[in-house]
Amino acid sequence: MTEEERGSQGYAFLVTAYTIWGLSPAYWKCLAQVPALELLLHRTVWSFVFLMALVVLRKKTSELTLALTSPRTLLSLLGSTLILAFNWFLFIWSVNNGHVLQTSLGYYINPLIMVLLAMLFLKERLTPLKWLALLVATAGVVYYAVGLGRFPWIALALAVSFGFYSLFHKITRVTSVTGICVETLLLTLPAMAYLIFLNTQGRGAMFAMGTGTDLMLLGTTLVTALPLLLFTMGARKVPLATVGFMQYMAPTMSFMLAVFVFDEPFSSKQLVTFVMIWAALALYSADSLFMMRRAGRSLKK
Repeated sequence: MTEEERGSQGYAFLVTAYTIWGLSPAYWKCLAQVPALELLLHRTVWSFVFLMALVVLRKKTSELTLALTSPRTLLSLLGSTLILAFNWFLFIWSVNNGHVLQTSLGYYINPLIMVLLAMLFLKERLTPLKWLALLVATAGVVYYAVGLGRFPWIALALAVSFGFYSLFHKITRVTSVTGICVETLLLTLPAMAYLIFLNTQGRGAMFAMGTGTDLMLLGTTLVTALPLLLFTMGARKVPLATVGFMQYMAPTMSFMLAVFVFDEPFSSKQLVTFVMIWAALALYSADSLFMMRRAGRSLKK
């Protein structure tokens, strides 16, 4: 495969992954009749089945065994598991309670939260442009809270939880697929137990709401594990700067769904906040691109 073909394949994988993530609120809306906690449990179980099969097919079982038998790795992944479960549950609950706009805002803010966490916990130094980006984003959140009289807690909780989730993976030496396989495994045992309990009590959604709902519950792995796989495959074939710019595809699609499909209220004050966040991301992206180009020039010397 030529370098050009490799790049084209990488772009195709990334576009597909971000499209699935961006349009996933529509999928969860179709399952609004199922409680958010039960959706989280099904999402976990079926994602584990998919990922476990993937680990076996890719002959990564030794890495999985190593992660499960290393107390330090397992403890780190246990922490990321709890954060991931919270993030998944809040996202599903938010979508099915009419807060897609806030989920979009949260994932726009996420890169800036990750920059802040890197400074606080990994001792990375921020450039003046990144400081400015953080200040502009903070001003946007404050304006949202003051102007609308309500704090965007969903957006911030999603951004902060995913930021900490990424931080845990930064310090845990396992691949993304193996790591999330361990995470879903840790959640699957209690999830299976609770799903069985719900069904014995006649309160479970599976086999009770029709074949369509059953198939969609099984398909939750298609909006969870599949885009993760596509992302990891695509990110290896595309420059990091491009991956960074493409990450805004998903929240942009969710934003458009919220405003133009789900008809969520979108006032001028909310628009001001989004514009400020977009401006902050423009500063952050410009700085990242500048840093990568400078690093590239240094390597050529």
